[in-house]
Amino acid sequence: MAAYDLDEQEKIGDLKAWWARNGNIVTAIVVVLALAVAGTQGYKWWSKKQAAEASTLYFAISDGIGKNESAKVKDATAQLLEKFPSTGFAPRGAMLAAKAAFDSGDLDGARKNLEWVIANSAEDELKYIARLRLASVLMDQKAYDAALATLDGKHHDAFAGLFLDARGDVFKLQGKMADAKTAYEEALKKLDSKGAQKQLTQLKLDSLGLAAVAAVATPAASPATAPAAAATSAASATPAATNPAPAAPGTTPATKK
Repeated sequence: MAAYDLDEQEKIGDLKAWWARNGNIVTAIVVVLALAVAGTQGYKWWSKKQAAEASTLYFAISDGIGKNESAKVKDATAQLLEKFPSTGFAPRGAMLAAKAAFDSGDLDGARKNLEWVIANSAEDELKYIARLRLASVLMDQKAYDAALATLDGKHHDAFAGLFLDARGDVFKLQGKMADAKTAYEEALKKLDSKGAQKQLTQLKLDSLGLAAVAAVATPAASPATAPAAAATSAASATPAATNPAPAAPGTTPATKK
């Protein structure tokens, strides 16, 4: 029994020596792990709280749009973008607000919200959609060069057809029909063959041809009507020589004998 006690004492002594050498390191590791777990749990709690508050503002935007309360929409959007910009609700709320502004004729407001999405969203797909909508707003503002610059931005190949179609729209508004035709033709190669957008783009391309035919069929002046117009103009003119000049004051006009 004494030998057993001696052996236990030796083990306890070894353990004390090991702890003296490594106790601080072990304590530090335990503290770090505890802080990591606490930090992770704390971040999850904070993220859920942020998402819950952001969702409240997002639905406030949606509710304001449904009730046509523009002031409520603007206030909720401003709070959402300022307080919770990193949440998924922020860019979606900005997109909703942009559409509401566009529908009400507030092009500057729509432009501001769409530019925010492009600059701040972490989701590329939302950025692509925002670029397409921003280009439409800029076209309405007749800012054609800015619209083209927006469409030059980075986008996935799945969106290439839509971006080319929008470029065709800009060129058409600028009167650059050859460039519009090229853009529409390239868009047709990229668009889904079964999608409605391809049919719309084809109609746009066809309309360019119809416009060209109409321009050729209606010249500025028809040769057959030119002589008649000239005769009418000549008949309506009154030569100055046919009217006798009035006699000067104090003189008697000569009488014919």
